[in-house]
Amino acid sequence: MTRADSTNPSRSQVLLAWCVHAFTASGALVALITLVELAAGDLSRAALWMLVALSIDSVDGTFARAVDVGRVLPGVDGRRLDDLVDFLNYVIVPVVFLLEIGALAPPVLAAVPILASSYGFSQRDAKTRDGFFLGWPSYWNVLALSIWLVGIGPWLATGLVLVCALLVFVPLKYVYPSQMRSLRLTTNLGALAWILLVAWAAWDPQRHHELPLAELSLVYPAYYVGVSAWLGGWLRPGGPRA
Repeated sequence: MTRADSTNPSRSQVLLAWCVHAFTASGALVALITLVELAAGDLSRAALWMLVALSIDSVDGTFARAVDVGRVLPGVDGRRLDDLVDFLNYVIVPVVFLLEIGALAPPVLAAVPILASSYGFSQRDAKTRDGFFLGWPSYWNVLALSIWLVGIGPWLATGLVLVCALLVFVPLKYVYPSQMRSLRLTTNLGALAWILLVAWAAWDPQRHHELPLAELSLVYPAYYVGVSAWLGGWLRPGGPRA
């Protein structure tokens, strides 16, 4: 790449960069659609749209790095855009989902995950230099869908929500799937399998009750926690460090 290329991106590069930003921003529209489905009381369709949002977030960073959006469009902060959309889809939408399924007792406790994640998203060291999340990474969408599929009662569900909210403030390292230095392929294939499994359960509720789809869907979250504990050094002397 010449010096001119590095300072003056071509029209095609600019167009691609805008397309990537539009793709990321589309996650906000998906959040709106999900909330509309929840207002209509259609939990299955809402769950499917939550998975669409998760899928968008899983690949938009790869697209952004491939196109080098930071260089091509320096006036647009892609990280800030991603955080805004993520806060909608990882916090606000799943908390509304939890309220809709009656998983919070009392409902006023919905404020807890929102406030905890507001803190988590605002931390400068929320992502470490070695490619981890520091503190529980506000995967409220994964938690909400798991509670719904397994059919966990409100008291246990509320307990899980409170524990996870507390873990936002505990500086343990959690793997960042797209930034992993080892087991990246295994972890991302596992995430894909989880998305497909949950989508199947949401799309075909009858089969969900006939097969142990809910129980199988818990395998990947358990794997994620285990890998985070191992690679993040939770049990090493001195604990994890940013």
